Amino acid sequence: METVQIVLDKKLLQATDKAARRTKQNRSALVRDALREHLRRLETRALEERDRQGYSAKGPAIRESGLWEEEAAWPPE
Repeated sequence: METVQIVLDKKLLQATDKAARRTKQNRSALVRDALREHLRRLETRALEERDRQGYSAKGPAIRESGLWEEEAAWPPE
């Protein structure tokens, strides 16, 4: 592991310490976990945006989706 120095405002540092105590972690472990989670979410958003742009560029496949309309309909009672 590498040691890094970061600057946090007083409120954020207090909230970090409180969360670390609550989760029974030290401050470094809490920050590492939070950063991993944030990076994972950023990656997920980037992939979703890529997919969204890809589907938008192609346009809807009306014929293809029409085939599933009967399958998705509730059966008559």
